[in-house]
Amino acid sequence: MKRAIPVLVLSVAGLIPLWRYTPSHDTGSTSAAAEAAAPASTPSVSSSGGTTTTVVSGSAIDTEKGPVQVEVTFDGDKIASVRMVRQPDHPQTTAAVPKLIEETLQAQSADIDTVSGATITSDGYKESLQAAIDARG
Repeated sequence: MKRAIPVLVLSVAGLIPLWRYTPSHDTGSTSAAAEAAAPASTPSVSSSGGTTTTVVSGSAIDTEKGPVQVEVTFDGDKIASVRMVRQPDHPQTTAAVPKLIEETLQAQSADIDTVSGATITSDGYKESLQAAIDARG
């Protein structure tokens, strides 16, 4: 009988996180529908000292974790910087974004590796990045 009370209390304590768990919601949207709803913006071009700087926003991509959208700054033909305009509020996403941006700057394309643990966000990032690169022409 002395063991029954602690076992019962620990069992209930172990079940509480299961009761409070809320899974992420699948929006059912495809990335093609997201691209049609939010096409890439027209490039913004500025020129100073012989170099042309172009800023292009990629398409907003709806993922299971939330929307993903990037803004790419080109310095001539080179990708100078990438900024996440929209990203899911998720710990894996927060950790993955710097890695994705670093790989993009090294590869100078959307042909980069997916970050382990943030596959959905990585795929949305690459799709939005490719849309921005395509929009620049």
